[in-house]
Amino acid sequence: MAESPLLLIGGAAPTLLKGRGALQDIDQMVLFRPLCKYVARIERLRDIVPTLRQAIKAAVSGSPGPVFVEFPIDVLYPYQLVVKEIGFNPNAKGFIQKALNIYLRCHVSRQFGSAFAESDITPLPTSIPLPVSDQISKIVSLLRKAKKPVILLGSQATLPPITPHKLVKAIEAIGVPVYLGGMSRGLLGKDHSLQMRQNRRDALKEADLTILAGTVCDFRLSYGRVLSKKSKIVSINRNKSQLTKNEKAFWNADVSVQADVASTLVQISEQLSQENREDVSSWVQDLRERENKKEQENESKMSNKIIDGYVNPLYFLAKLDKVLPDDAILVADGGDFVGSAAYIVRPRGPLQWLDPGAFGTLGVGGGFALGAKIVPPNKPVFIIWGDGSSGYSIMEFDSFKRHKLPVIGVIGNDACWTQIAREQVPMFGSNVGVELARTHYEDVVKALGGWGTAIEEKNIDEIEKELKEAVRVSKEEGQSALINVFIGKTNFRDGSISV
Repeated sequence: MAESPLLLIGGAAPTLLKGRGALQDIDQMVLFRPLCKYVARIERLRDIVPTLRQAIKAAVSGSPGPVFVEFPIDVLYPYQLVVKEIGFNPNAKGFIQKALNIYLRCHVSRQFGSAFAESDITPLPTSIPLPVSDQISKIVSLLRKAKKPVILLGSQATLPPITPHKLVKAIEAIGVPVYLGGMSRGLLGKDHSLQMRQNRRDALKEADLTILAGTVCDFRLSYGRVLSKKSKIVSINRNKSQLTKNEKAFWNADVSVQADVASTLVQISEQLSQENREDVSSWVQDLRERENKKEQENESKMSNKIIDGYVNPLYFLAKLDKVLPDDAILVADGGDFVGSAAYIVRPRGPLQWLDPGAFGTLGVGGGFALGAKIVPPNKPVFIIWGDGSSGYSIMEFDSFKRHKLPVIGVIGNDACWTQIAREQVPMFGSNVGVELARTHYEDVVKALGGWGTAIEEKNIDEIEKELKEAVRVSKEEGQSALINVFIGKTNFRDGSISV
């Protein structure tokens, strides 16, 4: 669901022992087939290159996704070892033993035959769906008539071949208010006149044209029920299933385009002129005024430093947003604390916000940060954790240390699985399974060779200082850092969970 092109290679029991009870012999193909775009098993060495080429093509074509290729260990071992271990009987007597030797020789010959023949290793051409001119014309016609249009931009917008810079130019040319989600967060920078962050539900109720540009009508849009029945709706998505998710049940598309999101928006911008078009500036201004009002309301909630003897998480997140370097990459791994951060901490640029996607898979923090730090090593990488989610990957600070990849972690520590508790406690009157402890997680990072500090009521006025020190330590000394913030509980996200 994250639409990440991932090549997963797995080992397996020897070919001849498949299904015979060998060590760790399971049918991996059955497990991965529902999850992957392509699955294959290598049985001959000469099939390795063509199979991997095909797998990579499948991973990056259309709607990107994972692929799985299984390598039995006898395909990986050298010829001499396979021959030694396969069970030849040099003193074969009788028909059965001799026939078995012949079968084994044929198997090895088939497995290793033409193993070192020259193979084409160039990547296979990928297939990316593009819109047709008639679809573009229909969307342009709707845009020209719309008085209150809105675009919901999803993660697919960041996929190649269109660069983020070119996509931003296209959005500016279209001139429509935009709500960003998923990996598209940060695309328009910190403060862009067309980007809206607040009051999305209200805007959708009033919109007369809604463009779902890589955004899916799943639980995040109440399955499409938040879309206005009076609005014209355009759906753009590479994946046909996502394109029409819950259509006819709760919403209806006027134009459906199974194509690359960014390419479609670029073509729309090239065909759309400002002439013979409704003026939407008053609509943009109206949304901006509401946005500013909501931001002011949120700021009032951030003004209190302390809540019930602990740091106000909204106050801390506002400070984090204030000192965050412009080139920082944010990795979001958590529930309640990260949900609050999504409203307050603003990614500064495209592909500078990484989160687990629609599955909300806790535990991605350490791995995502490791990958993010390797690609642009000079950019600071921040992991925003809840105290619950940090437990899944906090030991990756050992990996950061060993590989000399300094990463900065921030933990919102309220001693609770709060996103679960918000529903569980009022519903069942019990906090079983959701209580944690006010653990000093920064000591874990110190023990692993990093820098760590805790933020509590007694040193709350040093938040900015400690954040800047964490950035300095990471940049100048090459040390990973962790700031463990002992936060209180707020009602900021009451009623926010949807399933």
